[in-house]
Amino acid sequence: MSTAVRSVPGEAAVLDRASTENFSVASLVLGRTIRDRLMAIYGFARLVDQLGDDAPGDRLAHLDRLEEDLDRVYSGTEPEHPIMRRLAPTVRAAGLPREPFERLIAANRRDQEQLVYRTYAELVDYCDLSANPVGELVLYVFGAATEARIALSDKVCTALQLVEHWQDIAEDWETRRRVYVPAEDLERFGVSPGGVSPELIAFEIDRARALLDEGAPLVGTLRGRARIAVAGYVGGGRAALDALAAGSRKASKARRARATIATYARGR
Repeated sequence: MSTAVRSVPGEAAVLDRASTENFSVASLVLGRTIRDRLMAIYGFARLVDQLGDDAPGDRLAHLDRLEEDLDRVYSGTEPEHPIMRRLAPTVRAAGLPREPFERLIAANRRDQEQLVYRTYAELVDYCDLSANPVGELVLYVFGAATEARIALSDKVCTALQLVEHWQDIAEDWETRRRVYVPAEDLERFGVSPGGVSPELIAFEIDRARALLDEGAPLVGTLRGRARIAVAGYVGGGRAALDALAAGSRKASKARRARATIATYARGR
């Protein structure tokens, strides 16, 4: 097994973190097959993040090794990491394209080289690598990937990524000296890197909420379990934004459940 594979937590740790971060309340009713396929995707995304954020040594080399394991998935040979072995049958069964996985790896390569984003447009471009591919792959799992739906999904996923950035402003600065709040916004509100002000956070919340609302019509284009899942993502994002606006870092399960139900009903 390669050094890169040995340098990250094992399968159980990766999947536990992926489940905690990615599964919404709605996901509990999706059924085992769908849940397993979604977990395979989330597990890959979590593994990439761990290589890019926490692996010791040359993280770019670790990411190169992971891409080699992705080659094995798509060539039909045995991958090295158990997360990649879990991913392979989902790739085949759901017909998942390779390009979204490559973009997730590219996002973590960028993290090694860029710690500050000058403009909101730069940050959105980063989210197109770090978040949007997951939504596209989820649509493929449900057999619902069309150009129009992917475009709406991109708005939802970028908004959700922005929410995570606003939740983790202090942690990103203290642990990695990363600043995802655009420098132009910090300057506008007179805030130092790693800091916040009520005016700044309200501005960023409003921007993420508007983007989430633009993508929310995706819920109404879907049926069955796909609608439930996407309502969970949108509702969870709305609940998180409401919690941030109220001064809390995270939304409670009850608040997320209520927002999911409301989003689902609105989609109908």
